[in-house]
Amino acid sequence: MLKRSFDILLSILCLIVFLPLALIVGVLIKLEDGGIVVFGQERIGRRGKPFTIYKFRSMNPNAEAEGVPQLCNQDQDQRLTRIGRYIRQHHLDELPQLWNVLKGDMSFVGPRPEREYFIRQIVEADPRYTQLYAIRPGVTSYATLHNGYADTMEKMLRRLELDLYYLEHRTFILDCRILWLTFYRIAKGEKF
Repeated sequence: MLKRSFDILLSILCLIVFLPLALIVGVLIKLEDGGIVVFGQERIGRRGKPFTIYKFRSMNPNAEAEGVPQLCNQDQDQRLTRIGRYIRQHHLDELPQLWNVLKGDMSFVGPRPEREYFIRQIVEADPRYTQLYAIRPGVTSYATLHNGYADTMEKMLRRLELDLYYLEHRTFILDCRILWLTFYRIAKGEKF
């Protein structure tokens, strides 16, 4: 209850504070190629239920035209737009997820939600993934701070180990520490 109340209050505050930045990012995305600004993608959340995650679009509009989900290496992926590469490096593509937090699909801190296509592959290698369904997925996570974006299956399995560690040791104090470190590292311009 404390965590959910904290999520609601902080998401409202952040939606207000970051609105000007979100508007600037949205305009830059639109000016670059005229495509949609915010896109929704199905992810699997708490209790294994699907939900729509919202993100600023960072890739070309036809990035997955072949219909097969692909991982993104933000240093080399040619599908990223110029603005998209920048907003991914600085985690600005995640700003629309404040709405997901307010709605209750996500929390500020928790395991990053994944697409079912990749979950099936992860579960095949390590069935413990389903333990993550016990809590809401997060905008940031212990694993993100220590593992960065998961752009390979190896990194996804490493992320799972870190997420399971978080699941076992989570506290409100740990959540506050993760949030602070995330904000600090983004403000410093660190890549992670």
